[in-house]
Amino acid sequence: MGKLKFNKTSIEGVYIIEPEVFGDNRGYFMETYSERDFLEQGIDIKFVQDNQSASHKGVLRGLHFQIHYPQTKLVRVLEGEVFDVCVDLRKGSKTYGRWIGERLSSENKKQLLIPKGFAHGFVVLSEHAVFAYKCDDFYHPNDEGGIMYNDPDIGVKWPDVGELSLSDKDKKHPAFKDVKIEFDL
Repeated sequence: MGKLKFNKTSIEGVYIIEPEVFGDNRGYFMETYSERDFLEQGIDIKFVQDNQSASHKGVLRGLHFQIHYPQTKLVRVLEGEVFDVCVDLRKGSKTYGRWIGERLSSENKKQLLIPKGFAHGFVVLSEHAVFAYKCDDFYHPNDEGGIMYNDPDIGVKWPDVGELSLSDKDKKHPAFKDVKIEFDL
């Protein structure tokens, strides 16, 4: 039995992962990834790149995806708290166009496993947040795609954080109905 608890969500392939935390008066220790634990769950992923970002309250990044090189991501928060979202874009999926959202924080230590074929984004809930994620493919800057974070057809229920801060690129993402992407995986 591994040190990671895999909680299935209402979308096939998306898991909320909770580590077993060992703590005492010195602090804590936890495993954040174990290939063995993943394989025991039937999840065979080879991660090739780790990424990290820092953002302040109200920063919304997303909803992003790679068009020709879709990535599986294992995301977590090292400092602060975010509301993390993924949207199913897999061709033929019974949950195509549906989304999952989860609060990830340095306190709850939860992680979200997002398989290939999803758009991904998050909004920072705390004053400051450090966000980290593992990817199973390298980032390809000329392969970026995106969907409007507030697309009415998707209907993500973002928490109210006051004024949002988005990149110019994220402000210009097209509507879901105009993206016409279905990952055939």
